[in-house]
Amino acid sequence: MAELEQAVRTAFDRIGAAIPSIIGALIVLIIGWIIAGIAGRATTALLKRTATDRLFAQHGGDQIVPSEAAGQMVMWLVRLVTLVFAATVLGLAEVSLLVNAIILWLPNLIVAAIILLVAPVIGKFLRSVIEVGAGRAGFSNARFLGRLVEAAVVVFAVVIAVNQVGVASDFIITLYTGIVAALALAFGLAFGLGGQGVAAKMTAGWYESSSRAADKIVRQIDDSDQPTQRAQTAPPPPPAPPAAPSNQV
Repeated sequence: MAELEQAVRTAFDRIGAAIPSIIGALIVLIIGWIIAGIAGRATTALLKRTATDRLFAQHGGDQIVPSEAAGQMVMWLVRLVTLVFAATVLGLAEVSLLVNAIILWLPNLIVAAIILLVAPVIGKFLRSVIEVGAGRAGFSNARFLGRLVEAAVVVFAVVIAVNQVGVASDFIITLYTGIVAALALAFGLAFGLGGQGVAAKMTAGWYESSSRAADKIVRQIDDSDQPTQRAQTAPPPPPAPPAAPSNQV
């Protein structure tokens, strides 16, 4: 009976000693959650004022709103920092180390997310540039070239983002090499097949210009040779008349 009483007393003593830590952790969590919400909403409002959403919607689509995505990332980052402080107050060193490792890894995740958000915008911009330029140059598959460039940008962005977060670096490098080779081959074939008409026009233009230049040179040579030939074939001048005899006395 005495041992049971001692165990109950020890348990209550531990609970009583932990109550201040629990209250402190709860206060940290409440304050941190409030600050996280304010920081997230402030980030969203600030980005909305910079017209980031409108520019992204014009070039990258409206599936993702950058201002709201950035606000969510900031909010969860502050919440994770709050969890670290709360775990430290409770004396949970293992939990604190785990959450701290996640926080240190978050910058890589944020960079990867930014790459994935910006890549479609850059891809669509380059696609429009390639389509207009190749169309004006006379390529028959200008749209295919534009879509190929857009796909290449997106694929490269995915590879870089996955490598940024540290997922299977060796496999990503091998995959990246294969994708580069395949896209280079596809772009070369598309450029060669679509540029046959352009190459024919360029070759014909070069041939015509070289022919005109050759004809001009031949005419100049002929014009320079004609005075010499006329001088060589001209008849000799007539002999001078004999001088009259002088009368001497």
